[in-house]
Amino acid sequence: MSEKIHLVIVDDHELFRDGLASILSAEEDIDVVGQGGTGAEAIRLAGDLLPDIILLDVDMPDGGLSAARIITEQFPVVKIAVLTASESEDHLIDALKVGARAYILKGVAARELLRIVRAVDAGESYVPPALAASILVMGVQKTAGSPPSTPLDELTAREREILENLAQDLSNREIGDKLFLSEKTVKHYVTDILQKLQVRNRVEAALLAQKSGDASRRGE
Repeated sequence: MSEKIHLVIVDDHELFRDGLASILSAEEDIDVVGQGGTGAEAIRLAGDLLPDIILLDVDMPDGGLSAARIITEQFPVVKIAVLTASESEDHLIDALKVGARAYILKGVAARELLRIVRAVDAGESYVPPALAASILVMGVQKTAGSPPSTPLDELTAREREILENLAQDLSNREIGDKLFLSEKTVKHYVTDILQKLQVRNRVEAALLAQKSGDASRRGE
Protein backbone atom coordinates (compact mmCIF):
# COMPACT_ATOMS: atom_id res chain seq x y z
CA MET A 1 0.00 0.00 0.00
CA SER A 2 1.26 3.49 -0.81
CA GLU A 3 2.21 5.96 1.92
CA LYS A 4 -0.69 7.73 3.61
CA ILE A 5 -1.55 11.39 3.10
CA HIS A 6 -0.80 13.18 6.38
CA LEU A 7 -3.37 15.91 6.87
CA VAL A 8 -4.10 18.64 9.43
CA ILE A 9 -7.50 20.33 9.81
CA VAL A 10 -7.73 23.88 11.20
CA ASP A 11 -11.18 25.37 11.69
CA ASP A 12 -12.65 27.24 14.67
CA HIS A 13 -15.94 25.30 14.48
CA GLU A 14 -15.11 22.21 16.50
CA LEU A 15 -18.21 20.22 15.53
CA PHE A 16 -17.54 20.75 11.81
CA ARG A 17 -13.86 19.95 12.30
CA ASP A 18 -14.57 16.70 14.13
CA GLY A 19 -17.07 15.60 11.50
CA LEU A 20 -14.59 16.34 8.73
CA ALA A 21 -11.85 14.45 10.55
CA SER A 22 -14.15 11.46 10.91
CA ILE A 23 -14.90 11.40 7.15
CA LEU A 24 -11.26 11.76 6.14
CA SER A 25 -9.86 9.31 8.70
CA ALA A 26 -12.20 6.61 7.43
CA GLU A 27 -10.16 6.48 4.22
CA GLU A 28 -7.28 3.99 4.15
CA ASP A 29 -4.91 6.42 2.41
CA ILE A 30 -5.55 9.46 4.66
CA ASP A 31 -4.30 10.05 8.20
CA VAL A 32 -5.53 13.12 10.10
CA VAL A 33 -2.48 13.84 12.24
CA GLY A 34 -3.59 17.08 13.91
CA GLN A 35 -6.39 19.58 14.47
CA GLY A 36 -6.55 23.22 15.52
CA GLY A 37 -8.90 26.17 15.73
CA THR A 38 -6.76 29.28 15.11
CA GLY A 39 -4.23 30.64 12.66
CA ALA A 40 -1.53 30.43 15.33
CA GLU A 41 -2.29 26.75 15.87
CA ALA A 42 -2.11 26.18 12.11
CA ILE A 43 1.41 27.60 12.01
CA ARG A 44 2.49 25.58 15.05
CA LEU A 45 1.04 22.34 13.65
CA ALA A 46 2.68 22.95 10.28
CA GLY A 47 6.08 23.34 11.92
CA ASP A 48 5.68 20.48 14.40
CA LEU A 49 4.12 17.90 12.06
CA LEU A 50 5.07 18.98 8.52
CA PRO A 51 1.90 17.38 7.12
CA ASP A 52 1.37 16.86 3.41
CA ILE A 53 -1.74 19.09 3.44
CA ILE A 54 -3.38 21.59 5.80
CA LEU A 55 -7.11 22.14 5.35
CA LEU A 56 -7.49 25.73 6.54
CA ASP A 57 -10.51 27.98 7.05
CA VAL A 58 -10.29 31.64 6.02
CA ASP A 59 -12.43 33.24 8.71
CA MET A 60 -11.09 32.27 12.12
CA PRO A 61 -9.05 33.73 15.01
CA ASP A 62 -5.60 35.02 13.96
CA GLY A 63 -6.70 34.89 10.31
CA GLY A 64 -6.50 31.86 8.05
CA LEU A 65 -4.91 33.69 5.14
CA SER A 66 -2.25 35.25 7.34
CA ALA A 67 -1.40 31.78 8.63
CA ALA A 68 -1.34 30.40 5.09
CA ARG A 69 1.14 33.09 4.04
CA ILE A 70 3.49 32.26 6.91
CA ILE A 71 3.23 28.51 6.36
CA THR A 72 3.97 28.92 2.64
CA GLU A 73 7.04 31.01 3.43
CA GLN A 74 8.42 28.93 6.31
CA PHE A 75 7.26 25.40 5.41
CA PRO A 76 6.88 25.26 1.61
CA VAL A 77 6.69 21.45 1.69
CA VAL A 78 3.22 21.78 3.29
CA LYS A 79 0.40 22.23 0.77
CA ILE A 80 -2.36 24.67 1.73
CA ALA A 81 -5.97 23.83 0.88
CA VAL A 82 -8.47 26.50 1.91
CA LEU A 83 -11.81 25.10 3.07
CA THR A 84 -14.34 27.88 3.49
CA ALA A 85 -17.97 28.96 3.23
CA SER A 86 -16.92 32.16 1.46
CA GLU A 87 -17.68 32.39 -2.27
CA SER A 88 -16.00 35.81 -2.44
CA GLU A 89 -13.80 36.28 -5.49
CA ASP A 90 -11.55 38.52 -3.41
CA HIS A 91 -11.02 35.75 -0.85
CA LEU A 92 -10.21 33.31 -3.66
CA ILE A 93 -7.66 35.68 -5.19
CA ASP A 94 -6.10 36.40 -1.79
CA ALA A 95 -5.86 32.68 -1.04
CA LEU A 96 -4.11 31.97 -4.33
CA LYS A 97 -1.73 34.89 -3.76
CA VAL A 98 -0.56 33.47 -0.43
CA GLY A 99 0.12 30.07 -1.98
CA ALA A 100 -3.05 28.00 -1.51
CA ARG A 101 -3.17 24.99 -3.84
CA ALA A 102 -6.94 24.58 -3.52
CA TYR A 103 -9.99 26.69 -2.64
CA ILE A 104 -12.78 24.39 -1.50
CA LEU A 105 -16.31 25.46 -0.54
CA LYS A 106 -17.75 23.84 2.59
CA GLY A 107 -20.85 22.69 0.72
CA VAL A 108 -18.77 20.25 -1.31
CA ALA A 109 -19.83 16.58 -1.27
CA ALA A 110 -17.67 14.19 0.74
CA ARG A 111 -16.71 12.18 -2.36
CA GLU A 112 -15.61 15.35 -4.17
CA LEU A 113 -13.64 16.55 -1.15
CA LEU A 114 -11.74 13.27 -1.05
CA ARG A 115 -10.98 13.55 -4.76
CA ILE A 116 -9.66 17.10 -4.29
CA VAL A 117 -7.49 16.14 -1.31
CA ARG A 118 -5.88 13.35 -3.31
CA ALA A 119 -5.40 15.63 -6.31
CA VAL A 120 -3.71 18.32 -4.18
CA ASP A 121 -1.42 15.68 -2.67
CA ALA A 122 -0.48 14.66 -6.22
CA GLY A 123 0.54 18.24 -7.01
CA GLU A 124 -2.64 19.46 -8.71
CA SER A 125 -4.67 22.60 -7.93
CA TYR A 126 -8.39 23.13 -7.49
CA VAL A 127 -10.78 26.08 -7.74
CA PRO A 128 -14.60 25.76 -7.89
CA PRO A 129 -15.60 25.91 -11.59
CA ALA A 130 -18.03 28.83 -11.12
CA LEU A 131 -15.42 30.93 -9.31
CA ALA A 132 -12.72 29.95 -11.78
CA ALA A 133 -14.86 31.19 -14.67
CA SER A 134 -15.57 34.46 -12.85
CA ILE A 135 -11.87 35.05 -12.10
CA LEU A 136 -10.98 34.29 -15.70
CA VAL A 137 -13.39 36.95 -16.94
CA MET A 138 -11.98 39.45 -14.43
CA GLY A 139 -8.44 38.65 -15.53
CA VAL A 140 -9.25 39.19 -19.18
CA GLN A 141 -10.88 42.53 -18.41
CA LYS A 142 -7.98 43.75 -16.30
CA THR A 143 -5.24 42.68 -18.69
CA ALA A 144 -6.86 43.83 -21.94
CA GLY A 145 -4.33 46.01 -23.74
CA SER A 146 -1.57 45.15 -21.24
CA PRO A 147 1.70 43.43 -22.18
CA PRO A 148 1.65 39.66 -21.60
CA SER A 149 3.02 38.41 -18.29
CA THR A 150 6.12 36.22 -18.08
CA PRO A 151 6.77 33.12 -15.94
CA LEU A 152 8.89 35.32 -13.66
CA ASP A 153 5.72 37.23 -12.73
CA GLU A 154 4.40 34.04 -11.11
CA LEU A 155 7.19 33.91 -8.53
CA THR A 156 6.67 35.01 -4.93
CA ALA A 157 8.98 37.59 -3.37
CA ARG A 158 10.93 34.84 -1.58
CA GLU A 159 11.23 32.79 -4.79
CA ARG A 160 12.57 35.85 -6.64
CA GLU A 161 15.12 36.34 -3.87
CA ILE A 162 16.30 32.75 -4.17
CA LEU A 163 16.39 32.97 -7.97
CA GLU A 164 18.64 36.03 -7.73
CA ASN A 165 21.05 34.00 -5.62
CA LEU A 166 20.84 31.11 -8.08
CA ALA A 167 21.91 33.54 -10.80
CA GLN A 168 25.02 34.22 -8.69
CA ASP A 169 25.85 30.48 -8.85
CA LEU A 170 25.32 29.91 -5.11
CA SER A 171 24.59 26.40 -3.84
CA ASN A 172 21.44 25.54 -1.85
CA ARG A 173 23.50 25.53 1.35
CA GLU A 174 25.06 28.92 0.57
CA ILE A 175 21.64 30.40 -0.23
CA GLY A 176 20.25 28.92 2.99
CA ASP A 177 23.08 30.41 5.06
CA LYS A 178 22.56 33.80 3.42
CA LEU A 179 18.76 33.86 3.86
CA PHE A 180 18.66 31.99 7.20
CA LEU A 181 16.81 29.01 5.71
CA SER A 182 17.57 25.29 5.92
CA GLU A 183 19.14 23.62 2.90
CA LYS A 184 16.04 21.39 2.62
CA THR A 185 13.74 24.43 2.53
CA VAL A 186 15.84 26.06 -0.19
CA LYS A 187 15.69 22.82 -2.19
CA HIS A 188 11.87 22.87 -2.07
CA TYR A 189 11.84 26.51 -3.20
CA VAL A 190 14.17 25.71 -6.09
CA THR A 191 11.91 22.84 -7.19
CA ASP A 192 8.88 25.17 -7.23
CA ILE A 193 10.87 27.84 -9.12
CA LEU A 194 11.90 25.38 -11.83
CA GLN A 195 8.28 24.27 -12.24
CA LYS A 196 6.93 27.81 -12.45
CA LEU A 197 9.60 28.90 -14.94
CA GLN A 198 9.16 25.68 -16.93
CA VAL A 199 12.91 25.06 -17.06
CA ARG A 200 14.81 21.83 -16.51
CA ASN A 201 17.58 22.86 -14.13
CA ARG A 202 19.22 25.62 -12.09
CA VAL A 203 21.40 26.77 -14.97
CA GLU A 204 18.42 27.45 -17.23
CA ALA A 205 16.65 29.27 -14.38
CA ALA A 206 19.69 31.46 -13.78
CA LEU A 207 20.00 32.24 -17.49
CA LEU A 208 16.32 33.21 -17.63
CA ALA A 209 16.77 35.51 -14.63
CA GLN A 210 19.84 37.13 -16.16
CA LYS A 211 18.09 37.59 -19.50
CA SER A 212 15.13 39.24 -17.76
CA GLY A 213 17.48 41.55 -15.86
CA ASP A 214 19.26 42.58 -19.05
CA ALA A 215 15.94 43.28 -20.77
CA SER A 216 14.77 45.43 -17.85
CA ARG A 217 17.95 47.49 -17.94
CA ARG A 218 17.47 48.07 -21.66
CA GLY A 219 13.89 49.17 -21.04
CA GLU A 220 12.35 46.34 -23.02
